[in-house]
Amino acid sequence: MALAGTLVARNAFATADQAKDWLAALAKGAPKDGKVTLKAPEIAENGNAVPLTVSVDSPMNDTSYVKAIYIAADGNPNPGVSVFEFTPLSGKAEIALRVRLQQTQKLVAVAEMNDGALFTASREIKVTIGGCGG
Repeated sequence: MALAGTLVARNAFATADQAKDWLAALAKGAPKDGKVTLKAPEIAENGNAVPLTVSVDSPMNDTSYVKAIYIAADGNPNPGVSVFEFTPLSGKAEIALRVRLQQTQKLVAVAEMNDGALFTASREIKVTIGGCGG
């Protein structure tokens, strides 16, 4: 029995444009710099568990709060890293996590405020040993 088919090549890693498109699908509008602080090491000796903290300057009250934080990476197989949702009851708009990074790449965090305003910060992290199967 013979099988016929078509193989479609796919990039092994997301591109900066794919990360931008993923973020744009979640957060409508153009994000501005400011309010978001992204803390991560400049060099990660092992990409398996890179520490990352994202915080947003917000009073977190009923009239002004962070609705969501979106995090993307432009060098992993999929650009979307995570989505975190908040309410005024969250008290503080800050998250801490460890991310797996395959190679040197840029992490981008976008904060969506309750009024629809978007703020962003990014950081390039140099990875010396890949974490996604590298």
